[in-house]
Amino acid sequence: MKWDIQTVGFHAKEELMDSVKTDVMKLEKFFQPIIGAEVYLKLEYDEQKENKRVELKLNIPGEDLYAEHKSDSFEQSLKESVEKMKRQLTKKKEIERTHR
Repeated sequence: MKWDIQTVGFHAKEELMDSVKTDVMKLEKFFQPIIGAEVYLKLEYDEQKENKRVELKLNIPGEDLYAEHKSDSFEQSLKESVEKMKRQLTKKKEIERTHR
């Protein structure tokens, strides 16, 4: 899988980067093949406490899938984005099964 992990507005610790790779790689169980993953970790400066956004884009044959979540921690935003992506991958797999 090709990786593109970018941080916007801050420098990420190695633990966060490892967590991103680990969680996104688990998505391969739900759909094969995943060609690449683009992850954007954004720290938005505003008055809200929920200012940490994770945007996740998976490159799969035929189309790209996208999920994002914003919360008060990158770990929670990552978890929610991965859950949204799991639902999309499961739905896509079901649609492909019915068209065979």
